[in-house]
Amino acid sequence: MTPHTVPGTLSQDIARAVASLPDVAFLKPDLAGRLRSALSRPEAAEPTGPVSSAGVRLTGPVDGTGPWRVEIQLVARGRARTVDVARAARRAAQEHLDAALPEQAVPAHVTVTVTGLV
Repeated sequence: MTPHTVPGTLSQDIARAVASLPDVAFLKPDLAGRLRSALSRPEAAEPTGPVSSAGVRLTGPVDGTGPWRVEIQLVARGRARTVDVARAARRAAQEHLDAALPEQAVPAHVTVTVTGLV
């Protein structure tokens, strides 16, 4: 990990990379996101603020030498095959981790769960 990268920032960066994929509708929202969407007006458009990292759980190496563990929960668009979306999300997360943590000898363990389709 670089001195300027902290796990919270890394988690947000991974969330941003995955959410920008064309067939990812959104990451699984946290409680605040669910309440916000339930209380929002119907004419509200896509969110313009920062991407929430609620759908990404990042765990560092337990002993300092093991792999990073990344769990991603997302909702995919119905026009795409779920397996293709999951593979693309896994690849995007892995590429981002490889770029952010080049000194990491052990590859990260990335798990993607597609929780729904829209």
